[in-house]
Amino acid sequence: MWSARDIPPLDDTIALVTGATAGIGLETAKALAARGAHVVLGARDPARGRDAVRGLPGSGSVLALDLASLSSVRRAATEFHQRFDRLDILVNNAGLWWQPARLTEDGFESQMGVNHLGHFALTGLLLDLLERSPNGRVVTVSSKAASAGSVTNLDPGSLDRYRPTTAYNASKLANLLFAFELQHRLIAAGCSTISLAAHPGGARTELFRDASPGFRLINATIGWLLTQSAQRGALPVLRAATDLHATGGEYYGPGGPGQFKGAPKPQRAPARACDPVERRRLWTISEQSTGVPYSRLTESSV
Repeated sequence: MWSARDIPPLDDTIALVTGATAGIGLETAKALAARGAHVVLGARDPARGRDAVRGLPGSGSVLALDLASLSSVRRAATEFHQRFDRLDILVNNAGLWWQPARLTEDGFESQMGVNHLGHFALTGLLLDLLERSPNGRVVTVSSKAASAGSVTNLDPGSLDRYRPTTAYNASKLANLLFAFELQHRLIAAGCSTISLAAHPGGARTELFRDASPGFRLINATIGWLLTQSAQRGALPVLRAATDLHATGGEYYGPGGPGQFKGAPKPQRAPARACDPVERRRLWTISEQSTGVPYSRLTESSV
């Protein structure tokens, strides 16, 4: 049964975790720092990021990063290049849930913009630093909701017949399509960097604050049956990020019934997340939308 005790020593490791001021991201950052990594906390609010760094059981620093803004993503990537000569672990964790219908400053539906497109851009802009690491890893955090996602809802600029849950499910499906297509292209290009995905199951985090009153009531009364702490929810992410036996293209989630709770284990991804046609389609949309081409991982190398 894999636990945080199985994380290997991470001395001299540089990790970047997005959405790292609370919830799964903060617990991931704490566990990595406790094993010796220098953890960079990607934070929309640098003040909250500094508070979080002070609570780490090890080395950490803050990177101002607003995934709802491509200009912020570019500034963050530039700053990271100035501060570090490589990146060993990138955890694409930050996310929105149950948001009202609204667009990011770049004109994307907010959940697709933050949960997928911001991370797509960030990963592409930091890929050269990941390749400089002998053991570079990208871990993209998805959700059980990906299984309910539809490829017909992947249009990043559409608010047509908007529903918060439908948009969230689509963004989490996009996370998996991206993670698996990235792995496919890394292999084709002969890169040593690997891409994995993970989901926390039913984890009690600040995301619940945005849910409907009815959902919050249900969660407050019987939610314990299907949820676990953020610390436990971070374990699939941590296993994907650090397990020496993990391989590119794997997907980790809780091993209990329904994948809601339990120790992290490799899981089978929803079939629609493994469709190569849809993976490539989303990749093309994402490059065009963000203006971040993965020049090392072009279609000709696939």
